[in-house]
Amino acid sequence: MCLNRMEMILENLGYNKVLEEYRKAHHLDSFGIGRVISQHKDRYTVKTEDGEFDAELIGNLRFTATNKNDLPAVGDWVSLSEYDENKALIHAVFPRKSTVERKAVGKLGQTQIIATNIDFGLIVQSVNRDFNINRLERYLTICNASKIEPIIVLSKVDLIENQQLEKLMAQVKDRVKNVPLFAISNQSQIGIEKLKSKLTKGKTYCLLGSSGVGKSTLINTLTGTHFMETGEISQSIDRGRHITSHRELIVFENGILIDNPGMREVGITHNSDGLATTFDAIQIMAKDCKYSDCTHTNEKKCAVLDAINHGGLDFDTYANFIKMEKERMHFELDLKERKKKDKDFGKMIKRVQKERKNNKY
Repeated sequence: MCLNRMEMILENLGYNKVLEEYRKAHHLDSFGIGRVISQHKDRYTVKTEDGEFDAELIGNLRFTATNKNDLPAVGDWVSLSEYDENKALIHAVFPRKSTVERKAVGKLGQTQIIATNIDFGLIVQSVNRDFNINRLERYLTICNASKIEPIIVLSKVDLIENQQLEKLMAQVKDRVKNVPLFAISNQSQIGIEKLKSKLTKGKTYCLLGSSGVGKSTLINTLTGTHFMETGEISQSIDRGRHITSHRELIVFENGILIDNPGMREVGITHNSDGLATTFDAIQIMAKDCKYSDCTHTNEKKCAVLDAINHGGLDFDTYANFIKMEKERMHFELDLKERKKKDKDFGKMIKRVQKERKNNKY
């Protein structure tokens, strides 16, 4: 099946045959199609073949959503209709091929969508105060849970000596296997062309990292423009001030970039597949444990603990795995508790409605 002119234009946004087949199968041909490039509360900016539209949801789509994750997010493909100049209504959200999410801060058993329909996660860490391999493994777990390919980017390498950089890169390679690693500087342009060569037109890259590591500056460097506002470098902490307050999708010749607000907390959700992939060496060792439900903390004949004692497993890697596994288990308990509360609340509403009905007669 050949793509028509509209699809060729949308192809730069990541549109493909699977999306077009879904569109036709669900009789959405009469609507326009676009991709959400930014979100501000309940308003969305959607990019289409005809330009950008300020869009909002139709009432039915809003009221049938069971939670916030059912609503459009940056990266989503949507069907829409124009009702005024540069204004549109969103009628449907297409199925997501991937969803990057984390534990919602301060909310019991809930997740927060970072972005959708992502192909690669660009995990950005600066080599000065931000460098932390434990945090790096957290971002890797988010990528692996979402089934997207991670790429590690060490930024601000102009701030340290080559010998120190080589040491940091060796630490990363020792803990993280088979993940592309780039060392770059937005100031001196070191490594930028190598990173650009890794990017592919039509693919979507989500930038992940803490505040001030240079994500927005990297977007400006890669695109050769000033899409994103950046802060001045603070001399006291050697990093830029946090600027990005919402998610933005930017299309350029080498691909599609999604910037995110810096995340102070990278909470782990209940997805165990992400942890299993990030710490695959531990998962392989665990097969030799005496007990199938071994927690790898105090059991006798635990293959994982034996590996630590005999130098076959780095203790820091093990400690980070155990910490995140406990977080995952706590999230599962919180999720069950929230579902129980929602169920009890639903029963109460039905009981009140029944009592009110009976009192009328």
